[in-house]
Order: sequence, then structure tokens, then C-alpha cells
Amino acid sequence: MSQWFTFENACCALFTMAALFYVFYLPGSLYLGPVKTRAAYLRERKDVVYENLRDLNFEYKAGKVPDADYQSLKTSLQDEAATLLAEIARLESAPVPTPRKARS
Repeated sequence: MSQWFTFENACCALFTMAALFYVFYLPGSLYLGPVKTRAAYLRERKDVVYENLRDLNFEYKAGKVPDADYQSLKTSLQDEAATLLAEIARLESAPVPTPRKARS
């Protein structure tokens, strides 16, 4: 009986080590996706705000949102969209710095 108990413990320990290795092992190189610029982040955020405005308008027309809430949420989302558009325009109009050449 003591040999069976030892075998069970060994199996549990082996299974636990295998599970931990599987969960926490990191391969040599990870693909983290493309590098996001500030402008790309702002464009994604703008798309989300526009989608929220469309959803809010639909919910209002369906009668699910009271008029006072609709007006305040709409104003808030429009203000955020205007801020995002101004920031995007500022970033896109700024001159791109050119890399310096090494001195000879």
C-alpha cells in the first residue's frame, strides 16, 4: 500500500510540474504585434467614440434612453470626439523630425 501511495504522489508531482511548465514557459521570441503610435491610438479611440455615438442615437430612437441622459451623453461624446480630432490634427501637422547625420 505504501508503494501505491508513493506512485500517486509521483504522478501528481509530475503532472503539477508539467502544468506549471506549460503555463509559465516563455518561448525565445514573442510577437507582440505592431508598434502603436500615439496617432494610431487616437484614431482607434475616435472610432470607438463614433461607434458609441451611433449606439447612443439608436438607443435614444428606440426609446431606451431618456432625453436628459441622451443630451448629456451625446454632448460628452461629442466633446471627446472633438478633442481627439484636434489632437490627431496636431500630431499630423507637426513636422516629422529627421534623424541627424553623424559628424565626420
